[in-house]
Amino acid sequence: MTSHSSDLTALDRLTRGRSTCRAYEHKALDADLIRSIVSMASRSASWCNVQPWKLVITETPESTERFREALMERARSHPETESDLPFPPGYKGIYGERRRGAGIALYSALGIGPKDAERSAEQAFRNFRMFDAPHVAIITVPAELGPYALVDAGGFVSSFLLAAYAHNVATTPQGALARHAHFVRAYFGIPDTQHMICGISFGFAQAGHPVNQFRTTRAGVDDLVRFT
Repeated sequence: MTSHSSDLTALDRLTRGRSTCRAYEHKALDADLIRSIVSMASRSASWCNVQPWKLVITETPESTERFREALMERARSHPETESDLPFPPGYKGIYGERRRGAGIALYSALGIGPKDAERSAEQAFRNFRMFDAPHVAIITVPAELGPYALVDAGGFVSSFLLAAYAHNVATTPQGALARHAHFVRAYFGIPDTQHMICGISFGFAQAGHPVNQFRTTRAGVDDLVRFT
């Protein structure tokens, strides 16, 4: 097999194999492993090579647990959204269908029925438990750089997810944490001049947990592209 073919095979395996983890082992990652993931992700492209992303990472499960407890208390006492960036007002048409499909697949994997509001709410709140992950990364960009820094950050987040998977590390990209961006930034001492994009919880997955078995679908090429 040629080097080019090997690259294609590896990339296909990574992009098909990566999924969002929602149940983690209680096991810390070595600091060098975390640094290797960030180093690989940092090769992500950015406009004019400005590399606007900044990360704060909890290095130990103990520091993660302290943040977890504080975040859950904040989410319970202040359920309103306090994000740095506007959240979508709603999802219509095909976007709503894809969102509903993902939710149905998730809840079905956990045996949660469509009318079980209590268990659905409990599962949704697990976002603020960060699904018991031993580490979390908070991703921010300078507010002054505007929307294109957000585009750059999206590329970095995608690279981080794939780099982690290549290291056999599971990830959970979490926009839910950004609902409490003001609190998160204050907790970690991140200045107001930075906008929080999301959190990425990460660690080793509980391989046998049913919530880690389901997979979302993807649109086909003809659904995404108009050739002219």
